[in-house]
Amino acid sequence: MSQDFSFTILARDGNARSGVIRTAHGEIRTPAFMPVGTAGTVKAMTPQSVRASGADIILGNTYHLMLRPGAERVARLGGLHRFMQWPGPILTDSGGYQVMSLAALRRIDEDGVTFQSHLDGARHRLTPERSIEIQHLLDATITMAFDECTPFPATEEEAANSMRLSMRWAERCRAAFAGERGYGLFGIVQGGVYAPLRHESVEALKRIGFDGYAVGGLAVGEGQDTMFEVLDFTVPHLPEDRPRYLMGVGRPLDIVGAVERGIDMFDCVMPTRSGRTGQAFTWRGPINIRNARHAEDPRPIDPQCPCPVCRDFSRAYLHHLVKSGEILGAMLMTQHNLHHYQAVMSGLRAAIREGQLREFAEAARAREAEGDIAPV
Repeated sequence: MSQDFSFTILARDGNARSGVIRTAHGEIRTPAFMPVGTAGTVKAMTPQSVRASGADIILGNTYHLMLRPGAERVARLGGLHRFMQWPGPILTDSGGYQVMSLAALRRIDEDGVTFQSHLDGARHRLTPERSIEIQHLLDATITMAFDECTPFPATEEEAANSMRLSMRWAERCRAAFAGERGYGLFGIVQGGVYAPLRHESVEALKRIGFDGYAVGGLAVGEGQDTMFEVLDFTVPHLPEDRPRYLMGVGRPLDIVGAVERGIDMFDCVMPTRSGRTGQAFTWRGPINIRNARHAEDPRPIDPQCPCPVCRDFSRAYLHHLVKSGEILGAMLMTQHNLHHYQAVMSGLRAAIREGQLREFAEAARAREAEGDIAPV
């Protein structure tokens, strides 16, 4: 029988924590970055390559998988872990963000959301109970409560109405969740950029009771300074003994700043999407491999990176692949980016253990400000 879902903090440095989440599908070292596998695949990567990058957990998406291939079909085929050959933990986004992004194609009421598929225009109904059911059919290790992701900008009244609807939905999600051993359900804090609303949301979720708490409604255009301000007045109110997840974030320095503020988990499409469009992340900031200055550069993407791409391939070769539209270019760039993100997380965990987080963060910010070194 699988073990209970649990979170243990192993080290602290200021507000930052390093620990381990134990689940039915294995352990998650925190702080953790979850590569995004929206439709049952981390784009341009095999599951083995994702694991080799250092990832403990990946993310799937309720909205996309319910439309194609369908949650019931995935369940008949043994669940998402077997379907995509990823035996480790999987967190599934509830679909709230995707439904919000549909804008004119959706209608929200107290019971849930009616929307048209972006694939074929077919009408679908998603309620808190149906979202939980879909995530159960997918066999998600961590299920997310169904919420309305408050857009930015929003007035305080708009943010309040949206948040309170999400809190009512959160209570229904808690009631619908089966609660199998080793599986967890996370609630999502909303409230826009308004401190009283964020505090009200946290208190509502704590009364309901969840295995982890996510901060939603950020990384939607508000900017880093505002995002950090919201975290400053939100995170201290979250339970100490539960994982804290900042949804949809982000750039490496966003992650570093959020870890300094007590966040444990992250996800973002940036390393994979950037890999497919020719952007590579390095310890000195991002570079555009399409730039002509890389055309004859024999160096790796990042001389400090031990990943297979930096070990075996030059910037010049990657420049050629990406400019030529070769599939291998997207694969190699994505592989490097995921290794870099996991190296950042590994560095953060080590820095917290050693009481050196401030030094690690300051060095990371200084290197990125200096920028990429000129070609040799």
